[in-house]
Amino acid sequence: MPHFHIISLFPSFFDSALSTGLMERALEKGILSVDVTDPRSFTSDRHRHVDDRPYGGGPGMVLQADPVAQALRSLARPGRMLCMAPSGRAASQSLMRELALEEDITILCGRYEGFDGRLFDLFPLEEISVGDIVLNGGETAALAVIEAVSRLVPGFMGKEESGDEESFSESLLEYPQFTRPPVYEGLAVPDVLVGGNHAEIASWHRKRSLERTLERRPDLLSAAGLGREDADHLAGFCAATRRASCARNIHLCLVEGQCTGRWREGAKTVQARGHGALYGRLATGDLAVLEQCFGLGRSLVLESPVHGQEKPKAGTTGEERALTRFARLEELALEVASLHGQEPLPVAISSWPKRERTVSFAQLRELARERPLLLVAGSAGCLDKGVVRECSAVARPVRFLAQGTALMEGKIYLSLLLDRILGDFA
Repeated sequence: MPHFHIISLFPSFFDSALSTGLMERALEKGILSVDVTDPRSFTSDRHRHVDDRPYGGGPGMVLQADPVAQALRSLARPGRMLCMAPSGRAASQSLMRELALEEDITILCGRYEGFDGRLFDLFPLEEISVGDIVLNGGETAALAVIEAVSRLVPGFMGKEESGDEESFSESLLEYPQFTRPPVYEGLAVPDVLVGGNHAEIASWHRKRSLERTLERRPDLLSAAGLGREDADHLAGFCAATRRASCARNIHLCLVEGQCTGRWREGAKTVQARGHGALYGRLATGDLAVLEQCFGLGRSLVLESPVHGQEKPKAGTTGEERALTRFARLEELALEVASLHGQEPLPVAISSWPKRERTVSFAQLRELARERPLLLVAGSAGCLDKGVVRECSAVARPVRFLAQGTALMEGKIYLSLLLDRILGDFA
């Protein structure tokens, strides 16, 4: 039986939720227990202050360490200790299953600007978030965790298996449900659900879950256990609904020429002003292959932007000759705009800029859904600073935390980058 210990400045917040429906019955039957401790009970001043201004300045007030620490230490068996916070680990059904196995769970509910950071050094607090939203305090989030865990406790639900046969139980959203009457305002219940064939009903449930997850939460499919039938159904569903990929909005642009080392400019030799190489050499043939593999928009070539620089001496294939070449990035962007009726966003594929922030793969995916993107890469694995300045953004480097790794081939690097942007369900 799980025992929930809540640390909150507002104990009465939980009265209504804990005295309603299944939660009330579970508490009456002793299936679980809930107690609330108020940190104000551990203050010594007349006004029962529990907060103060933050060191270093900033808006709002911070909850002081001592009242909260004393409240936590007053618990005889705190068990696993959670702290509800928007900066925490995302709550999930798998986490709820973990917590359902615990005997004691302490939930710390924040207010104002949060807790004094030293509390996390003194106690094994796990920060948990119930979503990318900001609430007035952690009480609402704590109730969500308590209810989600309680549903998995034997005896809490009327039907034992119903507690875990819902959305997220298999990293899929739940299928739509229907009840009487069989026809309502001209809308009938799907025939398969009233036919009595349990295998067909289970198949219908699975397919609707897959479709709903793809449409609403495609990120969940990455963790779902999919079989061949699931993959075939999703592919057929995409074709039937003409679910458009953003791949056609992405165009690769190869900037030919060396951006590092030295080249001749008039009578003198000058050092290239490019960023360090991020990947190995790229050829126009590589772009043609990537365009076909990922279903991208037409690839283009920008010829030697650095004044006085020689073109690469490598041989030219038929694929390479087919790519349209331009002398200026502005002209190239106008060509892409003529294909889409919308100006493209040029994004540099280069090493980390010194000041500007990079654009993440998820951000690039969202941008590609709204407008054409022009991914600008250098044939020598980098770009001249002038080209980078002409671009509106710089893409985040792939595997930037992997220190000391060998330089990837240009085609492999761009393949990884495109896969991060498009994923399986973009």
